Amino acid sequence: MMNLSAASGLVLRPFRGASDFPAMAEVANASFDADGVLARRTPEDLARDYAAFTQCDPYQDAVMVELDDELVAYGRCWQFTQADGLTLHAQVGFVPGRWRGRGIGRVLQGWIEQRHHTVAAQHPRGPHVHHAYVQQGEDARARLLQARGYAPMRYFFEMLNTELHAAPDFPMPQGLELRPVLPEHYRAIWDAHHTAFEDHWGMAPPTPQDYDAWLESRVFQPARWQVAWDGNEVAGQVRTYINEDENRHLSRRRGYTEFISVGRKWRRRGLARALIARSLRLLADEGMAESALAVDGENLTGANRVYADCGFQVVKRNTIYRKPLEVPKL
Repeated sequence: MMNLSAASGLVLRPFRGASDFPAMAEVANASFDADGVLARRTPEDLARDYAAFTQCDPYQDAVMVELDDELVAYGRCWQFTQADGLTLHAQVGFVPGRWRGRGIGRVLQGWIEQRHHTVAAQHPRGPHVHHAYVQQGEDARARLLQARGYAPMRYFFEMLNTELHAAPDFPMPQGLELRPVLPEHYRAIWDAHHTAFEDHWGMAPPTPQDYDAWLESRVFQPARWQVAWDGNEVAGQVRTYINEDENRHLSRRRGYTEFISVGRKWRRRGLARALIARSLRLLADEGMAESALAVDGENLTGANRVYADCGFQVVKRNTIYRKPLEVPKL
């Protein structure tokens, strides 16, 4: 535990485990509310996510900020290495609106970057960068990052379809067929998706632990997936899912048409459109009113146009910020 100063009264301490989750959820939700971000976290969400981390040790990589024994902010770090050898030191941080303007964000950001330097020094090979994903509306966080030398690197769009019953009926390409997803298909579906994304910006190879975590994740809903096969090969997929807890907390009926991929040799044949259309109709049949997805603003495979053809419209622009990280010498 570290008391920052007698004047500020702020105390930074490590993550203690499950007992922290209720207060962390309150802090995150209050931060979302201050920024107009339509998201909600529950203690159960946090427990599930923290148990599944494969590149983050929350007992070392998370920090709780307290004032008079009340949790007023928290942050977390993790790192991953892209196929090109660039190591990204990622971060999230939450400060509720009522605690902003007191320097808490600067203190939290300072701890995060110091932790990045510590971790980078332990794995010094290759280039390293600080990396932050900032949602539209998180203006205070964006200003803080810019003041510390971060610059926008890439934009990602959130897209929404609110006309699920009007989903177009794109035909399946000849020679391909949809099959119900069975447990013996899981590994092939996982591998095909990551192979299809090898040529996408910023992708990092998954670890063996990532596959196990995926099998237990809240987005693992194989009964809703649309998977096209060409013989024994997965040609393309859309891994549709619904977050029931989020819908309940936000009083909405949203599904997600996500994890969309088509293998190289099946591209430009209309497969993605056909799978997406089927995903939208499934969500409509399950009573959803809308579907969302996220896409790289500079996607080189024409995904943005495909999604627009399927009735999606851009509703948010989120930003990746980065700044160089000079690896300290131990």
